[in-house]
Amino acid sequence: MTVETLVVPGMRLCVADEDNVPGPGTYSQNGYIYSSLAGTMKLLRDKKDVSKSGSSSEVRITVVPPCSGLSDIPSLGDIVTVRVIVVNPRFAKVQILCVRDSPLSEPFWGLIRKEDVRATEKDKVELYKSFRAGDIVLSRVISLGEASSGYLLSTAENELGVVIANSSFDKNSKLVPISWTKMQCPKTFNKEFRKIAKVVPEDIKNEDQS
Repeated sequence: MTVETLVVPGMRLCVADEDNVPGPGTYSQNGYIYSSLAGTMKLLRDKKDVSKSGSSSEVRITVVPPCSGLSDIPSLGDIVTVRVIVVNPRFAKVQILCVRDSPLSEPFWGLIRKEDVRATEKDKVELYKSFRAGDIVLSRVISLGEASSGYLLSTAENELGVVIANSSFDKNSKLVPISWTKMQCPKTFNKEFRKIAKVVPEDIKNEDQS
């Protein structure tokens, strides 16, 4: 008998024991089997070898093949566009909106941890001076994470960081970068700290590629 259900990377599927064996597209960790892919989980039931186990109970082999309908899910190394939802001293919780240039039909959750905000002086990073709720950020997928926390993301590159932010004093005003660490409201002239992405204009990109 085969049982199928949709799963995403990092989702805990079942307990890993003599009756539950990880198959392709899964991995075992801390006594549980997790999905390493997005797709369809298949539970393939077979009879145990009675001569080895002394039991005729079924063995469950967990297999998670790729699902074509979920081809645009984030993968390791992908650049993703996210919206910051919550910021605390340890991490920023975000929703992944786009993978590369492809919008997602359903957002995935992710975390940008304090140690992954920038490449240098990590001990001096302050999350509240890097991101605020509502910011749109470019980041890179560095780990599939777990189902409870989502993908682990990094902005520790010059081209990654905040690309769109609203003023804390005037929600209708977009902040303008004035340095790599500060943005300014064009109406109130208030300055706010951010980890800002170095966005390269398209015409310069095209010149470099030609």
